[in-house]
Amino acid sequence: MSRIRSWSASAAIIVVLTAFLLALLHFDAPAAHAKTTTSAISTGSYGSGTLGSWQGNNRVISSGAHVRHVVSTNGVVLFGDSIAVQDGEALGRLLGQQLGTTFAEYSWSGQPTSAAVDAMASWARAYGLPKRIVMAVGSNDIFDPPAFAAQVERALRIAGPSRTVYWVNVQVSRTDEPTSVQVADQRNSEWINLQLEQALSDHANLRIVPWAEFLAARPERIHTELRDGRHTTVPAGQNARNALILQAIRRG
Repeated sequence: MSRIRSWSASAAIIVVLTAFLLALLHFDAPAAHAKTTTSAISTGSYGSGTLGSWQGNNRVISSGAHVRHVVSTNGVVLFGDSIAVQDGEALGRLLGQQLGTTFAEYSWSGQPTSAAVDAMASWARAYGLPKRIVMAVGSNDIFDPPAFAAQVERALRIAGPSRTVYWVNVQVSRTDEPTSVQVADQRNSEWINLQLEQALSDHANLRIVPWAEFLAARPERIHTELRDGRHTTVPAGQNARNALILQAIRRG
């Protein structure tokens, strides 16, 4: 079984990278902009730069009273980053319409997985957690990919084996950055996704929402479903990503 999972993860990485390179060939970055960006960016230890200050960014955080209601009705909670800040409300509506479930979220633009797991731990202590948890974080971990696996383990430890954790994998290749940084973003995204795949063998309650594979299945989706190499377009990308989350939750 571990050999099959390893092959699957490797195949997924090859598919995603191939799709990215094909899409990159069709991306025409203005030469003047690329030159300016190259001189301004610090590529950090892993080629994608460094994570800047995010605490002042936009956020969507449900009230304590609402979280208690969601827990008491065994709804769904979401911990996410800027993509979820944009898409979380639509996801909540979709889950309510299709599954009749309540929904709460803690989404903060720019937050890395460690901060989302901190919030998860805080909610667990203050309100408890329902049986279904969506983790839509990892895009901001491209700046330090090796730190991601420990946060996945931490989140699953907090959730415990009786809850199901649906984790949306990542696709980042920021189109406003130089080609070398875009390639590093893609490589680091695959590194993060591989760590998620590896966690499956130890956690029967982990489900991966295959956002990266969905985008890679058709190279044009990198442009039609993403507006900047990371965030979803609205409504196309938003609807597609939320539909994948819904499908995963339906499967249980």
